[in-house]
Amino acid sequence: MKDIRIVTGFRKSSYSGQAGNCIEVARTADGGTAVRDSKRRDGAKQFYGPSGWAAFIAAVRTGAFDG
Repeated sequence: MKDIRIVTGFRKSSYSGQAGNCIEVARTADGGTAVRDSKRRDGAKQFYGPSGWAAFIAAVRTGAFDG
């Protein structure tokens, strides 16, 4: 079973804009990443394992999600 306890505080990128469309991330005990909406801090969180998060970051860096 994965250990998804959040072991660091959530943080938001310093590149976040003023529109409020931001996410915050935190590390989990199993080395993964928890993600939440900065406007709904008590809301649902998404959890990613280390390899899933690394793949997401790689896709962002290559512009895979650019519209």
